[in-house]
Amino acid sequence: MTDVRLPYFDYLLSELNRRNPTIEKSFGRHVHWGYWAAPRTATTDDDDFAQAAEQLTLELCQLAQITEGDTILDAGCGFGGTIASLNERFQRLRLVGLNIDPRQLARASQQVQPLHQNSVEFRHGDACDLPFASDTFHRLLAVECIFHFPSREDFFREAARVLTSGGTLTLSDFVPSPWFRPICLLGAIRSSKCLNSIGRWDVSSTLGEYRRLARRAGLVPGTACNITANTLPTYRYLQHILARDLPRDHGASAFRHLLGLTRSLSAMGLLNYYLLSFSKP
Repeated sequence: MTDVRLPYFDYLLSELNRRNPTIEKSFGRHVHWGYWAAPRTATTDDDDFAQAAEQLTLELCQLAQITEGDTILDAGCGFGGTIASLNERFQRLRLVGLNIDPRQLARASQQVQPLHQNSVEFRHGDACDLPFASDTFHRLLAVECIFHFPSREDFFREAARVLTSGGTLTLSDFVPSPWFRPICLLGAIRSSKCLNSIGRWDVSSTLGEYRRLARRAGLVPGTACNITANTLPTYRYLQHILARDLPRDHGASAFRHLLGLTRSLSAMGLLNYYLLSFSKP
């Protein structure tokens, strides 16, 4: 297994080490988009975005139907924000965070200590080759990370293997409309990884493709929630951060370009943000 270090995590970790208060507030816990129940009321300051990022986690965990006593794997756990949120709100959970970047795991281990008779563990590993026995987890989560994985099909196969009967996989992802998918496959979006601003970013799986992936892996497609409108204020916040804090070098310019393109595609309904759930019979 080769460690993967994503360029934007290089920046976040550097700023966290410098104790940048904006980055600490906004990305020290969660590293994903925000969710606003009433997007027009978003102020998109640091506190507002941090609360919205927490709310996205709450929305995804609610869809996962987590209950006390569950054993939960968070694949691509980042800095442990989802694990921390569950640890604070539930009792008697076995919580396992998995990541391929040891630096992210080191911060997560420092940030999250067990509460409420929960157990917390962070493991180094590959989400496409999970280092766990079969039939281990009641719930598997993947919050805004699957587009970095080398193979969705391998991840789904591994998810089906490690889930118990009746267990669920719940994830968030950018999902193209069927009309836009051919452009993704031609490389208009996937080639953006060459800009070296966020690393691999494959957003070519439509809802139909996700359902086919699930069935091939032995999972049953469940709820699909299009929450694009609730996430759009994220772009305004990130653009503010970019203008204020990031240096005007090639990497930052590439990220600005990608962010603007993604915002336009999302606003037009061509690239949507979904919460998806699947179950194991």
